[in-house]
Amino acid sequence: MSNEEVTDIAKCTQPAVIKEEVITEGKWVKLEQTTYLDPSGKTRTWETVKRTTKSQTCSADGVGIFATLKRTLHFDCLVMVKQFRPPIGCYCLEFPAGLIDPNETAGEAALRELLEETGYKGEVIGVSPVICLDPGLTNCTTHIVTVNINGDDPENIKPKQQLEFVEVILIPVNEFHKKIDEMVKNEHIVVDSKVYIYAMGMTCATAKPNELPVLKA
Repeated sequence: MSNEEVTDIAKCTQPAVIKEEVITEGKWVKLEQTTYLDPSGKTRTWETVKRTTKSQTCSADGVGIFATLKRTLHFDCLVMVKQFRPPIGCYCLEFPAGLIDPNETAGEAALRELLEETGYKGEVIGVSPVICLDPGLTNCTTHIVTVNINGDDPENIKPKQQLEFVEVILIPVNEFHKKIDEMVKNEHIVVDSKVYIYAMGMTCATAKPNELPVLKA
């Protein structure tokens, strides 16, 4: 290591937020100017979007729900929702999701939101750590909650959703990536990044070694 590199490392400081100033605030979100110290010790500013709804009792802003519908003599299906999203001006294919209410756990929020959006009642089998959504833009965080739905249960045979403008879509797990690509091709929709990353991960996890491009002769 050169003397110059040693000097550069010595100059590094711990990045930190110095202050946050509200530029404008609405009912659900606010825009702030964040002043912070970068690793070189230089003071910089950043425009940050934050939700106004997060309670101090909540571990994250919201939950995303990986819900699998399990039925006898049927392929397992992932329960998806399609709804119009004004910020992008079109329909979006998403996992069910929603905000966590005050004094509510991530698991409780997931089951409530799943029932409201899809009509299904499920069982929580896993909750992720707090994860960020778009850290270059916002401090919004979420938990990914894994839920199993007993499709043979009478109350899940004909579920009654509570939200009028949300379309429930069941996609077989074994064709998840393929079906999503078909929807994108045939419909004017955008796929939520979490959904497509999940689809890509499933494809990679189930691909045979000789089908991977890097191993092809």
